[in-house]
Amino acid sequence: MLVFLGVPLVIYGLFVVWPFLQAFYYSLTDWSGFSPKFNFVGLANYVKIFQDDLFLKALGNNILLLIVVPLVTIVLSLALAVVVTVGGSSKGQVKGLKGSSFYRVVSFFPYTIPAIAIGIMWGQIYDPSGGLLNGLLRAMGLQNFKDFAWLGNSNTAMFASMFVIIWGFVGFYMVLFIAGIKGIPAELYEAARIDGAGRFRTAVSLTIPMIRDNIQTAYVYLGILALDAFVYMAALFPNAGGPENTTLVMSQQLFFTAFQRGQFGTATAMGVVMAVATLIFSGLVFLVNRLTGGKDQELV
Repeated sequence: MLVFLGVPLVIYGLFVVWPFLQAFYYSLTDWSGFSPKFNFVGLANYVKIFQDDLFLKALGNNILLLIVVPLVTIVLSLALAVVVTVGGSSKGQVKGLKGSSFYRVVSFFPYTIPAIAIGIMWGQIYDPSGGLLNGLLRAMGLQNFKDFAWLGNSNTAMFASMFVIIWGFVGFYMVLFIAGIKGIPAELYEAARIDGAGRFRTAVSLTIPMIRDNIQTAYVYLGILALDAFVYMAALFPNAGGPENTTLVMSQQLFFTAFQRGQFGTATAMGVVMAVATLIFSGLVFLVNRLTGGKDQELV
């Protein structure tokens, strides 16, 4: 037993814990990234980044992504999963809409596309002059959107970026929730139907509590994505930061600090802040889930 437990722990410590400890140590130095020599500077890098307006702007953008992206993605995914599994006829056997298998395949398709390809594709769709979106809007008679720069306007750039991320993940998490809903006994839905529960009531009182562990997992992973978002932002905004840095995220600022300025010690401090923020977020999600009754549930 000790061997089976010890070997994974050694591997985890070697490839996960030790690199993180190394990163924390480098964050306390003035390492340039290209020299074996560096000096210990203590917490100076942390003081520096929290006095850096650009990093604070990036942190705020990540927090906005953290609030919007997981919530919207999970709500849409859950709604679609309910519709294609138990949203069919209210009479007879509990089942989803007709052709639900087709909807699953179509909605899952965006997840099969690499993130960088999604970013480039939507960058072309958002193109002000020849983009598909403005073309469709003009065809609908909305001439105000002629040459409208969705990614070049500080009022729309972040929300346009959020839409791209949400579009890419709704299908995947819909399939995740479908798997969870399929594990709920049909008898429970039939009992809820007999008791007169409507679709919304059934979803809130039965479906969501029974798959809350799936929702928790989805929220954690989407939160981690929102605290990174490097690939999507880099693909949509090759010049970095977007209009007035409204889409700049911490991972981009880390990249620029390390590879353009040669300040690897400062960049590593940014990475440590990102890691700590991710741990805090994950811990809060687990804590909230537990405090709201998300313990081991048994089907009764």
